[in-house]
Amino acid sequence: MSKDQYFCFKEKMNNNSKIHFEISERRMILYLFDIIFVLGALFCIGFFFDFEYLEMTTAHFGWQIVFAIYLLVFGTIFEMYNLQVASNESQIVRSALLTVVSAVSIYLMTPVFSPELPSNRIEILVLYSVVLIALLGWRLFYVRYLASNRFFQNAILICDKGQVQELVLGLETIDPHYKIIAYVSTENNRPQNSAFENYIQEIDKNDLTTFIRQNTVSEIVIASQKADGITTVLYQQLLLLLESGYVIREYTQVYESKTYRIPVQFIERDFYRFFPFSRNNQNRLYLFFLRFFEISISIIGLFIGLLLIPFVMIGNAIGNRGKLFYTQERVGKNGDVFEIYKFRTMVKNAESKGNVFTVNNDKRVTSFGKFLRKTRIDEFPQFVNILKGDMAIIGPRPERPFFVKRIAKEMPFYETRHVIKPGLTGWAQVNYSYGETIEDSLIKLQYDLYYIKHRSIYLDLNIILKTITTVLFYRGQ
Repeated sequence: MSKDQYFCFKEKMNNNSKIHFEISERRMILYLFDIIFVLGALFCIGFFFDFEYLEMTTAHFGWQIVFAIYLLVFGTIFEMYNLQVASNESQIVRSALLTVVSAVSIYLMTPVFSPELPSNRIEILVLYSVVLIALLGWRLFYVRYLASNRFFQNAILICDKGQVQELVLGLETIDPHYKIIAYVSTENNRPQNSAFENYIQEIDKNDLTTFIRQNTVSEIVIASQKADGITTVLYQQLLLLLESGYVIREYTQVYESKTYRIPVQFIERDFYRFFPFSRNNQNRLYLFFLRFFEISISIIGLFIGLLLIPFVMIGNAIGNRGKLFYTQERVGKNGDVFEIYKFRTMVKNAESKGNVFTVNNDKRVTSFGKFLRKTRIDEFPQFVNILKGDMAIIGPRPERPFFVKRIAKEMPFYETRHVIKPGLTGWAQVNYSYGETIEDSLIKLQYDLYYIKHRSIYLDLNIILKTITTVLFYRGQ
C-alpha cells in the first residue's frame, strides 16, 4: 500500500467514526448529570420563586455535597446506575421514585448536615417534586437518546468458529450497548452458512479492512488461541487498523472490563497473567481498618439479631418445627475448616440422601425458611464467625469441604478463592444467585477472583450497597 493510499484509508476511517461510550463512561455520565440536573433545578426554582429552603440547599457548598451523596447512595441502592435498568423506561421510573423519596427524606431528617426544616411546609413538597421531575426528565432523555442505537459500540471478533456463539453472548448479555456485528474465523476454510449466521455475519480474512471501512466499527477483539490463525495478510490489516487509531484488545480484557469477572474458562493454564492480585490483600492499614469495621458491624448485627430472636423462635416453632440454630463445616482462608452458624431454614434431615446443592424453590426449605433466606435474617448468627475471625463481612461465599473437593477436581483455580477469608456477603453473592450446578460455581468463581484481584474500599462499598439492594428487593436465596 502506498503512502497516499494509507492516508486516504486513514481519513476514511476517521470520517466513519461513531460516538460511543464505555461502561465506566456511561456510569460517569449518569452520576454527573444526575447531580447537575437536580441541583440546577433546585437553584432555578429557589431563585425565581423565592423558596428559601431550596435556595439555601444550593447556596451552601457543604449542603450540596451532602445532598449529592444521599442522591448517589440511594441511586446505587435502587439500581439507578445499573445500565440494564437505566436503559428501561418503566424500571427507571420506579428506581427514580424510590431514590428521590429516600434521598430527600433522609436529607430533611438530618438537619445537622442540612438546613433547618422550613416553616413553610409547602417547600418540602416542592423539594420532592422538583428533584423527581428533574431526575426523571433527564433519565428519560437518556433512555430515549443516549441509550439508543446511535450510541452502540460496534465491534468485530476474531476467533475460532466454534467459539463464536459463546463469546458473543458472553459480552452482549452484559453490556446492552455493545454489539459484535461480525467475526473473522481464524480457521483456513472460507466463510460458510451456519445456524448462528442469522445473528452475526462471518467475513473473510482478506475483507476485514474493507468491511470496517464500510461499517461503523470502533473495536477489534481477538479471542483466538491459535497463533497460526493470524495470517500475514490478517496481521498486516490489524497493524494498519492499529496505526489508524482503532482499538484492538484481547477478549479476556474486554470480558473482564464489561462483566466484572475473571474469564478463567478462556485462559487455560496461564493464570499467572492475572497475578498479582490486589495489593490490599496484604495492605496492613487496609486490613486493620477493615477488621475494625467488621468488629463494629458484627457487634451491631448481633444486637439486632438478639432483638429478632423472639420473632425467629416463634416462626421456627410454627414453620420449621426443629432446632433454632444449625452448624455446618465450611472451608475458610488457606483451606482451614471451621463451623458456620446460621438460623435453620430447612426441614429435619434435609440431606438424608446425601450432599446436594441448594436450588431455586428447594423443597427442603420451609416456608418460614424462605422468608429468612430472602431477608438474609438466617445469616445473622454468622456475625459470631466474623468476631472469631473465621469469616469477613465481604469475601467469597464459604463452601462445604465436600463441594470444594468436587468442584476443584473439575475447575482449575477454584481453591484460589481461599487466599482471603470467606464473607457474609461478596461480589459473587450480590451479582449471582446460589450455585445449583458446577457451571454456576464457575460463574461465581469468576466473580470471586475479580474481587480478589480488584479488592478496594470502593469495591467494598459497592458490595455493601448492592447487598442492601438485595435485601430491600427481597432477592436473597
